[in-house]
Amino acid sequence: MRSFVVSEEQGVLSCEVRASEATAQEPSDVLVAVEFSGVNYKDALVASAHSRVRRLPSLVGGVDASGTIATSDDPNFPVGTRVAVHGDDLGVARDGGFAEFVFAPTRFLSPLPETISNRDAMVIGTAGFTAMASVLALEHHGLDRTGEILVTGATGGVGSLALTFLSARGYLAVASTGSPEESRWLFERGAVRIIGREDIADRPDRVLAGERWAGAIDCVGGETLHHILRSLRYGAAVAASGLVASPDLHTNVYPFITRAVSLIGIDAVEAPETTRRRVWTALGGIAPKVDFTPLVDRTVRLEELVDALDSIRNGKTRGRILVTPTSS
Repeated sequence: MRSFVVSEEQGVLSCEVRASEATAQEPSDVLVAVEFSGVNYKDALVASAHSRVRRLPSLVGGVDASGTIATSDDPNFPVGTRVAVHGDDLGVARDGGFAEFVFAPTRFLSPLPETISNRDAMVIGTAGFTAMASVLALEHHGLDRTGEILVTGATGGVGSLALTFLSARGYLAVASTGSPEESRWLFERGAVRIIGREDIADRPDRVLAGERWAGAIDCVGGETLHHILRSLRYGAAVAASGLVASPDLHTNVYPFITRAVSLIGIDAVEAPETTRRRVWTALGGIAPKVDFTPLVDRTVRLEELVDALDSIRNGKTRGRILVTPTSS
């Protein structure tokens, strides 16, 4: 089969398309014929020199994929079942979805709702799973439909899908972006208002900013997350899943103890089966209301992945990059 292999030997990084064999790690692993995979920021980290994310010197990249089960001994996942494959150590410590076939344990698999095609499953992908998990977490916390919900990194995978899902569920989503030239596209995704990255930092000379946001989905981290916490309304929450700006958070306790705000961490890697089922069910319910086509930045072949990873790494995408592993 054809696969995109990331290798590093003596500090020299190599990313290339190779002929290889899909290998099961456990006898119970299920083989999935991959139709699409998606390019994620985490994939860019895996395919970087001296990566702190990649845990093997050589592996097939790709932290998510969608396709059809080709071989299986599990009656709950019979041959022919359409699935999304993501989570755990896929594409990080074991071969991932940038290939024509991928072996995975059933805990990595989520049967796709009838309303979601294999292609749309990867428009959604790990980014969309994270976005919907963020929306559901804020709703569980008690999201106010009358206030504005901030979405940072709005032109990226998680951000653009979060905008789309919030709008489809009737919320007032405000897009924060460093790409003002994409304003029209963001309005088409459902944003009611667009602000620049620097506009989040309200009253930076004070301990607390004005109460602006009824909730927030943060895909950036670092200083941005600090300023979001300072400007949430009383009792509001931010769902945080990103660290593009920085993994460090320097803040204070005032938002938590004087405004009762909450910081909710969103994880798509170790999500248990109950969470995966709940999120994919919600995605299946919202899919008929969403046109996923404009959310695709482009579709690439394995040979074009190096450039696609650079685009993700440098924040030069608008929505999702899809990958078709077959040569045709």
